[in-house]
Amino acid sequence: MFIRVKTTPNSPRKSVQIVESVRDGNKVKQRIVRYVGIAMDDQELEKLKDLAELIKSKIEDEKHPSLFSPEKLAELAIEAKKQKEKDLFVNLRELREEQRAITGIHEIYGKIYREIFSSVLENRSEKSEEILRHIVMARIANPSSKRASVMNLEHDFGISLNLDQVYRMMDKIDQKICDSMQEKACMATKTLLGGKIDVIFFDATTLYFESFTEDELKKNGYSKDLKFNQPQVLLALMVTKQGLPIGYEAFPGSTYEGHTLLPLLEKIKEKHLIDKVVFVSDSGMFNEKNLQLLEEKGYEYIVGARLKNLPKELQKELLDSSRYKDHFSDEEEEKTSVCELENNQRRLIVSHNTKRARKDACDREKAIEKLLQKLKKNKAPKTLLSNYGYKKFLKINGTAEVSLDEAKLLEQEKWDGLHGVISNSKELTAREILAQYRGLWQVEESFRITKHDLKVRPIFHWTPSRIRAHIAICFLAFTCVRHLEYRTALQYKKISPEQIRKALMRIQVSILKHPNGNRYAVPSQGSQDSRKLYQLMGSHYSTAPYQIS
Repeated sequence: MFIRVKTTPNSPRKSVQIVESVRDGNKVKQRIVRYVGIAMDDQELEKLKDLAELIKSKIEDEKHPSLFSPEKLAELAIEAKKQKEKDLFVNLRELREEQRAITGIHEIYGKIYREIFSSVLENRSEKSEEILRHIVMARIANPSSKRASVMNLEHDFGISLNLDQVYRMMDKIDQKICDSMQEKACMATKTLLGGKIDVIFFDATTLYFESFTEDELKKNGYSKDLKFNQPQVLLALMVTKQGLPIGYEAFPGSTYEGHTLLPLLEKIKEKHLIDKVVFVSDSGMFNEKNLQLLEEKGYEYIVGARLKNLPKELQKELLDSSRYKDHFSDEEEEKTSVCELENNQRRLIVSHNTKRARKDACDREKAIEKLLQKLKKNKAPKTLLSNYGYKKFLKINGTAEVSLDEAKLLEQEKWDGLHGVISNSKELTAREILAQYRGLWQVEESFRITKHDLKVRPIFHWTPSRIRAHIAICFLAFTCVRHLEYRTALQYKKISPEQIRKALMRIQVSILKHPNGNRYAVPSQGSQDSRKLYQLMGSHYSTAPYQIS
């Protein structure tokens, strides 16, 4: 079995296929085992070849399958579908629907899960492994509390779990298991990318609880959700420029996010042998101590710069429009300026973008308009205070006249369209540094997926061990979601995780029972996207009815 690249005459299209040699009489012919995709340039070709290597290794492994006996009716239907289709002779009037189950999630995401996280609990219990996989599938399909997940699994998937067993399974997820999960996720990411990870994006966010009691992990702190009176956990996450996960760490909620980078960085380097990469983060990591520690450890970095916190003399230089001369793109009307810092060990790259300047001006005008409306209604300064945190409890004695500071507005306008980053990379050009920083949306989108699509928050568990187990389960689900999204975009087209989830949720099977005890499965039609998902995962989706038992 090998990977073949077929070219198209007079076209840049190149087809990537997995083929094997088969003997036909006295001749040896090549048979296509899996069609991987079409590349339009060398970069796409390399990505498809990396993916083909992964698929080829999985196909070779499947030639020696492990024994697995399904315990649930829905899983029997999935297993029976793998058998060859045969004619069925049955009186339809005698059939009655016994169950209707969603199979798409377990068939597709379950396959991704087994590829990445086989024996994630290190063979502590086969039953616990099965429960963990079902809970991860439930998190992807319909994220909710563990109690609701157990109910949804039984109602929608035909899988019966005991809630106490779920909690006992969670109690087995200790720090060693969490580290093992991250190692498997990182290795899967490296394998999918052909062992090449050159850029890592980093960010941190807060996760809140439906609780007001603090402990060593749940702590009050600066809340990005503006829930300052509730304890929280700070979650730090690292992903590749493709959005594929590398690792995470949970910190007490009172931790300053700028102090999370280096502990996670050292952990990732030690566990996953990632060394020569560029780390990209927003301005939350921009402080002198962080930069010095990164440089001492020999790391290359790109971090957002807080331009208004820079020395006054340097700010004057940055506001000089004559410094911005490098044109990167006529469409974006962007210019840049580069300053050498710290004995030429760092570079400050500041860009001025016309579109960004228009947006900054528009945002400011909207804010001013809201302020003027408030001023017309009430001149009391108390009504203009932000109503979050402890500010709403402030008391103002007496009256005062409130008006806009025109001088500050004019000063603010000077910064419209300006954005800066600081880097110590000597190999990357200013254009490449800005391009890498703009990829930071990948980690921001990752947090959107974990917070909204997978609903990692609010957290309903109270003990630190259960909290860490909950985050680990969400990380398993997030890894499966991101890997399938990446492979789908590479082999088919860009589809959001939510679109993929909906497509797979529509893949259902109706299980009919005959009075003689035989059961028959009637699959749903499915959409074009869902059928394509089966195809790219190496499975054939058929709507033909089949017998289960």
